[in-house]
Amino acid sequence: MSAGVPGLGWGGIVRLGLVQSAIGASVMLSTSLLNRIMTVELALPLALPAGLVAWHYGVQLARPFWGHGSDRGARRTPWIVGGMATLMLGSLLAVDSLGMLAAGAPLGYLMAITAYALIGAGVGAAGTSLLALLATLVAPERRAAAAATSWIMMIAGIVVTAAIASKLVDPFSPFRLAMVSGGIAVGAFLLAWGAVRGVEPRGRVVPAEEVPTQSFGAALAEMLAERDARHFTGFVFLSMLAYSMQDLILEPFAGLVFGFTPGQSTGLSGLQHSGVLVGMLLAGIGGSAFGGGAPAALRRWIVGGCMGSALALAGLGIAARIGPAWPLAANVWLLGFANGVFAVAAIGAMMGLASSAGPAREGLRLGVWGAAQAIAFGLGGLSGALGVDLLRAMGAGAESFAGVFAVEAGLFLLAALLATGMRAGSPKFREAML
Repeated sequence: MSAGVPGLGWGGIVRLGLVQSAIGASVMLSTSLLNRIMTVELALPLALPAGLVAWHYGVQLARPFWGHGSDRGARRTPWIVGGMATLMLGSLLAVDSLGMLAAGAPLGYLMAITAYALIGAGVGAAGTSLLALLATLVAPERRAAAAATSWIMMIAGIVVTAAIASKLVDPFSPFRLAMVSGGIAVGAFLLAWGAVRGVEPRGRVVPAEEVPTQSFGAALAEMLAERDARHFTGFVFLSMLAYSMQDLILEPFAGLVFGFTPGQSTGLSGLQHSGVLVGMLLAGIGGSAFGGGAPAALRRWIVGGCMGSALALAGLGIAARIGPAWPLAANVWLLGFANGVFAVAAIGAMMGLASSAGPAREGLRLGVWGAAQAIAFGLGGLSGALGVDLLRAMGAGAESFAGVFAVEAGLFLLAALLATGMRAGSPKFREAML
């Protein structure tokens, strides 16, 4: 944060958190509800929505470019508003493509691919610039708090939207889906636009002489030359790969194995994210992510969250074999809780390391880590869905879900092992992680 720019107060932090809530609401529509509709109601292969979601993550490989652009620009707000507008358009187009996808029309596939490209571009541009704005305007002692608050509010947006959508979308019909999803997309844009207005100071956030003048390629090469940045990029990739493998199969799992309706499975997704919210709150307070605290606090919560997630996934593997007798709701809530514990500690470490790079460098670094996360999310969701499809084609039935849950649990244990070795490295890296 540059001299002369006052630290962003709690009111401003919460307002920017509302932008994250809007992003979460829109993403829930495309990666959760539409995924269920394509798979169950339209009887399309699970690989189709998985591939579309992976494509939207692939588009987010441009996050470093967008982050560097906002570093060099006069303000980050236009990147946020423009990204949210793009996200809204993509969400509306995705819903419009469903009818033609169900009919097998080639135009439907073209519309869906375009829609998810817009969704990925919108999330990447708005999300990266928003986190960079937080890292720029928030005083150092509040950065971890701001990161946790924005992430928690994103999950809260998912929870609230999932709860509302689960009530309104039943009994299911294409017209009802169009009305509900259209309201979500437009409402999310208006919320984000109103929340971000007036938060960022007019003019440059940092003095002109501190704005990077090097090209994107040179700036990226400079960052990746640092051992700390490379190490953390690898950790983000592996941990988020483990985090994301169940995203696209949980609702179909509930529908195919437990007989849940679209509204019930969407409600289950909301229950999972309510667990995420509670886990984030606990980790933020108990792990001192909101400022100060005992050494190694963030690392302990990262490891604990990864191990708890592995345990919950082992439970889902048992559920695939037992069926309706298993307490699915409690198991899913536990998975969300452990995911939240891990995520808030990881995002706190990410913000700390990004802000240590110097003024007007936050966007590029957060963009690189966002791209690593996007690659992991895309590969995770796609590999989970393809794994289920492959095992089902081999006659595995419910065991196909159990196999994917087992692989995901193993990845979480590997991520926990990697996190325990993060004590090594330079003082800057240790300071960001501790």
